[in-house]
Amino acid sequence: FSESPKLTLLQSNDGVGSGLVEPEEEWLGFRATVSAVLFLEFLLGVGGNLTVLVLYCGHCNLLESVSHAVTLSLHTLDLLLCLLCLPITAILLLLGGTSSPHHILLCCLHESAATFASVGTALNLLLISLDRYDISVRPANRLLTPRRAAFLLAGVWVVSLTLPVLPFVEAGLGSETTDGAPVYSNSTLLCSQLVGTLQAHLFLQAPIFLCSLAVMLFTYSRILRALRIRIGHPARVQKGTMQLVQRPWQCRNRSASPAISTTPLGPTATPAPPSVGVGASVSAILALRRAVRRHRDRRERQKRVFRMSVIIVLSFLLCWAPLSITPLLHLAIGPSDWLERLRVCFLVLAYWTVVLHPLLYAFTRQKLRKVLHTRLRKLHNRNNNTQPTVAQIKQRNRRKHRATCSDATDRCLMDAVRE
Repeated sequence: FSESPKLTLLQSNDGVGSGLVEPEEEWLGFRATVSAVLFLEFLLGVGGNLTVLVLYCGHCNLLESVSHAVTLSLHTLDLLLCLLCLPITAILLLLGGTSSPHHILLCCLHESAATFASVGTALNLLLISLDRYDISVRPANRLLTPRRAAFLLAGVWVVSLTLPVLPFVEAGLGSETTDGAPVYSNSTLLCSQLVGTLQAHLFLQAPIFLCSLAVMLFTYSRILRALRIRIGHPARVQKGTMQLVQRPWQCRNRSASPAISTTPLGPTATPAPPSVGVGASVSAILALRRAVRRHRDRRERQKRVFRMSVIIVLSFLLCWAPLSITPLLHLAIGPSDWLERLRVCFLVLAYWTVVLHPLLYAFTRQKLRKVLHTRLRKLHNRNNNTQPTVAQIKQRNRRKHRATCSDATDRCLMDAVRE
């Protein structure tokens, strides 16, 4: 037989499939790239969330309020995701294929980690949204008291730790339905799916995500309405504010104009002292400047709140929406290579929230920034408290000499004035 460039000549002792290209080789670059991104997320997430937790635990006054306790819960979850979920996904990617002896266990752990990340993040962000709504809309009569917040946090963690058990239960039920010999579909390389399992954890991720997204949209819209932020109509607000600012000037002009017109022109007329008019003008100018400054600060605060609200909602929507919708496609279409690769990409995208959450929820708080600046200042002063060098000693002596000379010069000038 002649060898064709597109066909491979098989020997009689070759096994089945020896002439086919293994799909693992095609996924090698994909697995290496995704593992590198996961490692980067691991480093950034552990650094940011561990810094926030150390700052919170180092100052007990930060744990007194409900807002800080809820934020601490979110960063604790993110740290657990960095230490548990990211390594499990990376190990499964690096091992690759069904050749590993513990592939079924890794698949169950991977599904459990994805469920824990999705459900836990959605519920914690829902609780943070309720807390911010309570602060902005109902500051005087808050619904989230410390006791209620503790119960809600306990419920969030119970649900977040219960649902990840479902993949193991479903794997056990699937093995029992096949008489102890489960049948696997080898069409996917990342995780072989059991045929005939219930896969209830995939059904639960989408409703929880949609519920959290609806609550976030409602709460942040009410927050913007409570702060009277009218995006798209800045001219109307500025016009009304400028009218309110200009009222003192109008009142002063109206009160001064009839006095000038009714003043008789005669030698016996006594004009008003000029100091009173100058004082009134200075007071009006200062009041106008204060009103303009208050208006500018209010507008900047409104823009900052609106910008942060949009970033928070968009980050949750863009990072977790693809991962929550992909299981529905998985259940409708069935397991396939491209869908499994797409789901891994969406999972890596969702894990970026462990890097974004410290920037959006922790370091935007004024108290935490003040604590961080205090720590950095103490560390800087501790590093500078070393033995002074010769240059530093000369500089100090020079400063003392200059101060002495200036005192002597002042003394001579005073003596000259007295004489």
